[in-house]
Amino acid sequence: MEGIILFCLVLGLLFMGAPIGVSLGLSSIIIIAFFSTDSMSSVALQLFTASQNYTLLAIPFFILASSFMSTGGVAKRIIRFAIATVGHFRGGLAMASVLACMLFAALSGSSPATVVAIGSIAIVGMRQVGYTKDFAAGVIANAGTLGILIPPSIVMVVYAAATDVSVGRMFLAGVIPGIVAGLMLMIAIYVMARIKNLPAGEWQGISEFIAGGKDAGWGLFLIIIIIGGIYGGVFTPTEAAAVAAVYACGVALFIYRDMGPLKGMAWVAEDAPSHVRVGFMASVYAVSFYFVWLILSFFLARETSLEGRALMGLVPVAVILFGYPYKKGLRNPLAFLFGLSVWGRNLHLITTRFFPALVHEDTRKVFVDSSKTIIMLMFIIVNALLFAHVLTSERIPQIITEWMVGVGFNWFTFLIAVNLLLLLGGQFMEPSGLLLIVAPVVFPIGMALGVDPIHLGIIMVVNMEIGMITPPIGLNLFVTSGITGMSLIQVVKAAAPFVAVLFVFLIIVTYVPALSTWLPYTLMGPEIVHPR
Repeated sequence: MEGIILFCLVLGLLFMGAPIGVSLGLSSIIIIAFFSTDSMSSVALQLFTASQNYTLLAIPFFILASSFMSTGGVAKRIIRFAIATVGHFRGGLAMASVLACMLFAALSGSSPATVVAIGSIAIVGMRQVGYTKDFAAGVIANAGTLGILIPPSIVMVVYAAATDVSVGRMFLAGVIPGIVAGLMLMIAIYVMARIKNLPAGEWQGISEFIAGGKDAGWGLFLIIIIIGGIYGGVFTPTEAAAVAAVYACGVALFIYRDMGPLKGMAWVAEDAPSHVRVGFMASVYAVSFYFVWLILSFFLARETSLEGRALMGLVPVAVILFGYPYKKGLRNPLAFLFGLSVWGRNLHLITTRFFPALVHEDTRKVFVDSSKTIIMLMFIIVNALLFAHVLTSERIPQIITEWMVGVGFNWFTFLIAVNLLLLLGGQFMEPSGLLLIVAPVVFPIGMALGVDPIHLGIIMVVNMEIGMITPPIGLNLFVTSGITGMSLIQVVKAAAPFVAVLFVFLIIVTYVPALSTWLPYTLMGPEIVHPR
């Protein structure tokens, strides 16, 4: 009876227009006050406990990193690299947009941020070369959903906090499904491009591929820092989020200089002699390679000590320092020293503008916008964890489990029911809020029926993806409508063919568990579920 009253209160408040956080929190307090044997002091205790959740601390930092990486310069560089990679295929610019969304998803962890950053540039580009606005909008709306499947994903952190599973395993579990989903969208685009005779770009050569990679390298290096740092044992997912936020801030303000007081200032002056440019680039490539090596060596040379790996990395660094200038025609073995003047000039600029950059108008805007999102999401999460406490204390998941087993449900039919529930709920609710309501209920049931906890998490995330592109509340539809000027109905029609692809992908993910579990369990071992 308490369970029925609880869900009726939540749904009633939602239909009355109450915010989801208020609906969850107020419903839980009413149940505790009037229907439960639990003490009201448990409300304060649960709210305090939720606010001290170490895993949830990752969310504000990932949101902040996403905000810094959402500057136009990072997206443009990623799109250039994506076009150089797949732009020469039939429908290549649309395929490049999907690849760009996949790469940006690995930086932002947010679906709407991916749609805005990539879509605002890619849709215009597709229109200029002959794609219809409907086709371009449909591609971006669907590809943007990869923002919550490819790690680092804010929705995965929410699921991990709600169910006490490993964030690291969830991140790894999203890698292969994210790549498969992106490839399925690209294949669908290629087939449609052949049918509609859409244009193919020209192969711009390996030099453009390398140049695009170098241009986007500082942004893409964040992927290596997060994934390599977590699974190399350097830091926890929460610490990785903090490092990502600091790194993204530094890249946006001082390296790419897309914002702040250094905006528009080139690292190398236009009138700098060629030998100075070559010397500077040699040192940049050497330093960049060394940092990448230190992270990747955790996987490539696990049994070697940190000091040994550091010394091993110095050999190719020396080759780059001496070999790159020689390749460019400078026969002086110390030609890389010519770049010291560039380093000196830029270190002076960074030092003198460091504190002004932190309080610059552009930086303040990023912090304010991020804070609004963080406060909204954390308020929902804290109240949702109180809701989960009420579910547990009233044994509601156990009652539902006993009923489902009694009427003949097994893991196969249970997953069908979960998909239908989430697909329906995803049409009306924001992903994190829906997941926080549903996960505490279905997780114990899934464990009782033998469903893998990491596999269940990926299934829920993929359902959240589809929910973001289905009316009436699909957030990606509204974002795409805003950047294209199309009506919501037009965007829904444009996205429909690609939504069908994601439905097929959902079936594959649901009934091929190895797609989600092979990588995390190979690298980190199986997930051990602790009773709540």
